[in-house]
Amino acid sequence: MRSLLAIIGMTLFYPIFVLLLLITTRLFAEARYLPSETMQPTLNVGDRVLVEKVKTFLKRPYNRGEIIVFYPPPMEMGGKDLSWDVMHVLGRLTGLPFLPYEPAFIKRVIGLPGDNIRIVSGQGVFLNGKRLEETSYIKEQPHYSLTTFQDIGGRSIDGSIIQPYRNLSNEQKLIVVPPGQLFVLGDNRNNSEDSHVFGMVSEERVIGCVTMKFWPVLRIIDPPTDHAG
Repeated sequence: MRSLLAIIGMTLFYPIFVLLLLITTRLFAEARYLPSETMQPTLNVGDRVLVEKVKTFLKRPYNRGEIIVFYPPPMEMGGKDLSWDVMHVLGRLTGLPFLPYEPAFIKRVIGLPGDNIRIVSGQGVFLNGKRLEETSYIKEQPHYSLTTFQDIGGRSIDGSIIQPYRNLSNEQKLIVVPPGQLFVLGDNRNNSEDSHVFGMVSEERVIGCVTMKFWPVLRIIDPPTDHAG
């Protein structure tokens, strides 16, 4: 009887141990792959990156120029948001491929809370009135312009037209990043679903920061030094 109980105990112990180990590991970091061209030329389709999650876990402020992984706003996903059934939660906690999961986006932080953002077609991004030097990482200058919140909009992932700030009382309100939110853009500016379409991203939706690419080549990814502050 004791041998049988011991076998049953070990049979139950190992799956639980592995599950807890996976969850504990993903509290600090996880691997992600690039499914699209939105971050070219910095990252390419199929690249594997390491996402550091300690900063997010400790609620530390993000830096301009950092590349982050986040769950997009529901309007970008056709109104669908994170699911809280057991299987989806386990999928997010463990990363096991046979469990369901929600898509995550990878973009670069351009605006922090309090920053004024303006984009001029063919010229680039103006941060607090100063043009950002981005030639080291963007594919090309944007072919669109943004000045006010009303300029933000486009088509969601399912093709629906979205205007996240259409109900804003002051249609001429300049784009200033609200507290607790981030303005993010893909490095492939003209082929990226990002804040110029769906607006700001809540810091609560950030999964972590990309710190390195480990496949197909190993490369540390640091934010541009002239974006600090």
